[in-house]
Amino acid sequence: MPRRSIFLCFSTILVAILAATAAGIGVNWGSQTSHPLNPNIAVKLLKDNGISKVKLFDADPWTLSSLTNTGIDVMIGIPNDQLSTMGKDYEIAKNWVKQNITHYLHDRGLKISYVVVGNEPFLTSYEGEFLNSTFPALKNIQKALDEAGVGDRIKAVVPHNADVYDSASGAPSGGAFRADIRNLMTQIALFLQSHDAPFVVNIYPFLSLNENSHFPINFAFFDGGGKPITDGGRQYTNVFDANFDTLVFALKRIGINDMKIIVGEVGWPTDGAKSADAANAKRFYDGFLKRMASNKGTPMRPGPLEVYLFSLIDENMKSIVPGNFERHWGLFTYDGKPKFAMDFSGKGKDAMLVGAKGVEYQQSQWCVLKPEAKNLGLLAGNMDYACSLADCTPLAYGGSCNHLGDWMGNASYAFNIYFQMQDQDVRACDFQGLAMITTKNPSRNGCLFPVEIVSAGERTAVGFVVAAATVVVAVSLMRL
Repeated sequence: MPRRSIFLCFSTILVAILAATAAGIGVNWGSQTSHPLNPNIAVKLLKDNGISKVKLFDADPWTLSSLTNTGIDVMIGIPNDQLSTMGKDYEIAKNWVKQNITHYLHDRGLKISYVVVGNEPFLTSYEGEFLNSTFPALKNIQKALDEAGVGDRIKAVVPHNADVYDSASGAPSGGAFRADIRNLMTQIALFLQSHDAPFVVNIYPFLSLNENSHFPINFAFFDGGGKPITDGGRQYTNVFDANFDTLVFALKRIGINDMKIIVGEVGWPTDGAKSADAANAKRFYDGFLKRMASNKGTPMRPGPLEVYLFSLIDENMKSIVPGNFERHWGLFTYDGKPKFAMDFSGKGKDAMLVGAKGVEYQQSQWCVLKPEAKNLGLLAGNMDYACSLADCTPLAYGGSCNHLGDWMGNASYAFNIYFQMQDQDVRACDFQGLAMITTKNPSRNGCLFPVEIVSAGERTAVGFVVAAATVVVAVSLMRL
């Protein structure tokens, strides 16, 4: 949302208010996108909206440089695929800390609080791949931080998915770490405690609702309407509190009573599934931010909480194995536009967030199915090809473009998204003679046919065809 000079004073005051009232709120900034925003534009986006904490999933030099001398508090991530080498070779961990931590502290003025070692490494879907490498990597990184003289203020942590603990009774008081990793989780938690480091957990009320058709919908939100759960005199009116306190009890069960807990990820997607839309996302954030502003905490942990919203911007290259919604968690669209009004202060004074400034777009042109196309027998294969290499998740059931309702609209969406992600290369709008380029915007009925932005960097090769079959199946089911 551009501001003209006449609004400069108001804008400055607004940012100051946001920065002051959102002290415990940060955001995750992911990079699995085909056309990333210029990091300097993204950092300006953070600052314009008073966001003073950010969690990164890697140590990209351009991103880190853009965050220097901004006052933004940074959590820097180490991807899971680097855990093995970090754990086996201390010198590698030591060099990583030198290049990505102390270099930016001493020479660039970057504000760093945590090094994030891996991301949800003990997910059951990983089938134990990182069980033997995570803890050694954690110890080596913390040792390197200590030897560099910064371990007293920068801590190594591991963000865990909430599936590392469960409750046999179904109530928070029955919380315990998962049986197959209980010993390992105990060692990690005790190590963190010995270094005065927090336990980091990712909690997603949306997933509770999405994965269980019988889950009471109101229990995923914070505005009441559902039947509370009573556990030992404590009342739970939402799944976030219940999940958080299940972890508190799991820690108590191994003798840890007062460890700080940071919520590393929490949010609500806006596309790609039945309950993933802007209305539900706004409802969730309105209630969640109001709760955070109240400093009420949970029944077992009253008081302020530190949380990181997931996420800053949509990422069209994320794996969709968990679901098509994975590419739509952003508070902002792929080009940095706010999706809905919200108030980080939690005071209910909703306004559209400040959008990204200085974004450059490719030409205003789209690739669509030719109206006169004859050889429609080629259509299915070409749609499948486009959607195996581009993001067709809005076409899936519950998606924002699922209601197009005709094969021409579905085909045009698939062709265009492939065309845009190929930087509008004319050769990417052929599809065996079925497609053509048009300057007439085909967006309709709430379905956006995007024009891609000018990329800030090289297109990454992050498993873009992961679960391509899932997309193909989804598109095939809704094609006609």
